[in-house]
Amino acid sequence: MAQQTSFLYLNNLMRMLWEQHAAWTRMTIISIAEGLADEELTTQRLLRNPGDIAAVFQCYYGNQIAECLKNLLTDHLVLAAQLVKASKTGDTTAAADIERKWYANGEQIATFLSRINSFWSREVMSNMWRIHLDQVKAQAVARLNKDYASDIHFYDIGELHLLHMADLLTQGIVRQFPQCFATR
Repeated sequence: MAQQTSFLYLNNLMRMLWEQHAAWTRMTIISIAEGLADEELTTQRLLRNPGDIAAVFQCYYGNQIAECLKNLLTDHLVLAAQLVKASKTGDTTAAADIERKWYANGEQIATFLSRINSFWSREVMSNMWRIHLDQVKAQAVARLNKDYASDIHFYDIGELHLLHMADLLTQGIVRQFPQCFATR
């Protein structure tokens, strides 16, 4: 079980990690779309994010649940990168298949989260993940179409959405494990 900490510490940490999720996803989209030399390194940094998020969950839920979450989030990011690559090359058949798998993975994540914490309803988690995927997809499509204003817009609203999700995750952990949080 986790050591006693403060709500503020957990919330700031959760927000930072989901902010990094948004930022490194964006940088990877840009690197792929623009064919930049940093694509491999940017993708490697992006793929560090699931482990960082899982480390927070491990404190409350243990190694097995943290590892499962890490794998689901890694799949989420790998599929997103594959989708951008397939879309860039114009392979619509592959893109449609990857997109279907990507949205199914989002549902798996939502289901997983709702099962480990009763304060995260399946419906809310499913909606949160569907919105996240829609926003990332819109961002990538805009970038690939060189519609930079829309690309930035979708990043901005996607970033706010992930911060809201981080807040909901923090609140659920605090409600499920109140004994782990200092009260003053």
